[in-house]
Amino acid sequence: MIVSCDTTQPYNSIMKNVLVLLICLLASPCLFAQNTNDDVVEIPSTLKERYIYMKSKAQTFKDYKVIKESVLDGVWKISQDSLRAKQSTIVNLNDSLKKLNGTLQQTTATIKEKDESLAEMTHAGTHVTFIGIDVLKSVFITIAISIAAGLILFVVILIGRLKLMAFNLKQKTDALDSTQNDFQEYKHKAMEKQTKLSRELQDERNKLQSQRSS
Repeated sequence: MIVSCDTTQPYNSIMKNVLVLLICLLASPCLFAQNTNDDVVEIPSTLKERYIYMKSKAQTFKDYKVIKESVLDGVWKISQDSLRAKQSTIVNLNDSLKKLNGTLQQTTATIKEKDESLAEMTHAGTHVTFIGIDVLKSVFITIAISIAAGLILFVVILIGRLKLMAFNLKQKTDALDSTQNDFQEYKHKAMEKQTKLSRELQDERNKLQSQRSS
């Protein structure tokens, strides 16, 4: 009895299994690489882009979205980075604001000092101290002109009165000189007359004595 034994069937089965195993092994790295590339290559830079990316990568189940934990971690990381960036911006803005406030205060103080200096210069240019009184220059000039005009008028009046007094004094002096001249002339005439009378009287006396002696 001849028994036929077909050895090709187990061999074919083994080869099929080997091929299936090789195909599975080759497909697994490709799928892993594809998933990895899906997670790594697309890295949104903003929170909005990450949210859109998260929705696009989520699987829909009825009204729900199934999101990978790595995607959620990325959203959380970007959120934290965005908050840190905003906080850093706020801190920088606060520092800049403090610096601006300091500069503004210094500028305000400088402007105030300049205003005070300008006010002092303006006051010094428009005011003057006169006998311990702070008065406007215009008022001081008016007072000075009035005083000067008064002094000039007083001097003019004084000179006029002095001239009048000198004229009156000259007239009186001339009158006195004339009177003295008249008096001297009268005195001289009176002396001449007295001398003449004395001579005539002596002549008469001499005549009387002559008559008595004869």
